[in-house]
Amino acid sequence: MATPDQELVPLLDQDGVRLTVDDALATVTLTNPAKRNAQSPAMWRALAEAGRLLPGSVRVVVLRGEGKSFSAGLDRQMFTPEGIEGEPSFIDLARSGDAELDAAIAGFQEGFTWWRRNDVVTVAAVQGHAIGAGFQLALACDLRVVADDVQFAMRETGLGLVPDLTGTHPLVSLVGYGRAVEICLTGRFVGAQEAVNSGLANLAVPAAELDAAARDLATALLAAPREAVIETKALLRGAPDRDYDGQRAAERAAQGRRLRDLAGLGE
Repeated sequence: MATPDQELVPLLDQDGVRLTVDDALATVTLTNPAKRNAQSPAMWRALAEAGRLLPGSVRVVVLRGEGKSFSAGLDRQMFTPEGIEGEPSFIDLARSGDAELDAAIAGFQEGFTWWRRNDVVTVAAVQGHAIGAGFQLALACDLRVVADDVQFAMRETGLGLVPDLTGTHPLVSLVGYGRAVEICLTGRFVGAQEAVNSGLANLAVPAAELDAAARDLATALLAAPREAVIETKALLRGAPDRDYDGQRAAERAAQGRRLRDLAGLGE
C-alpha cells in the first residue's frame, strides 16, 4: 500500500522525521525503520521543527512510523559512555548544573508538546513496538489508532530513569493512577485489546488497515467546523483543572463565542 505522504513534497525531511501537508491534513512520519525508529535528540529537534512548520491551514495531524515498529524508544547509543556523536551523553548531562540540565530536558520535551495544541487534532497510528520514548510520543497525541500487533511499554524506570518526555500526565489521565503506576514500574507490554479497553487507544485494527483507519478518522475529524472543534478541544483539555461550576462557566463562555460567531457578531 502506498504511504499517505508518498507523492507529496515534504516540508521537512531530516533526522528520521518527514512532514508532508495535503490541504488541512498533515502527516508526520518517522522514517528510520532500519533502527525501528529509535529516537535521538536530533529526532526530537526535528519533531519540534515539524510543529513550527505546520501551515495555519492544517487542522488534523497524523503521526505514523515506517516499518514494523512505530518507535522502539531511545537510541541505545545514548546509554553508552560515548553517546551519539555531536550530542551530549547522559554522563555529560548528569555532570551539568541544575539549570543547564533542566534546560536540556526541556529542549528534548519540545518535540512532544505541540501535539496537544488546541488548533489541531492529532492522531497517532501505532504498530508494533511503541516503547519508552515511542510510547510517550504516541501519548502526546490526542487520539491513538493501533494495529493489532501493537506493544506499548514504559521501560524507563527499569533503566533507573523516569518517563520525562511528557508521557506521565496523559497516561494517568487515560488509565488512572493505579494502572499507570503498574505499567511504568513493571515495564510490561500492553497489547491492542488492553489498550482499547483501558482507554489508551481509541480503535484497534489489523496491521494492514492501520493507515487507512487513521485516514478515515482524520476525514471524520475534518467534517466539523474548525472553530467549533477548537473550542470543544479547549473545553475538554481544561476540564480536569476545573471544578463542576468552573466547567459550566467555561461551557457558557465558549458557547457564547460560537453563537455570536455564527450570527456574524463575533470580533
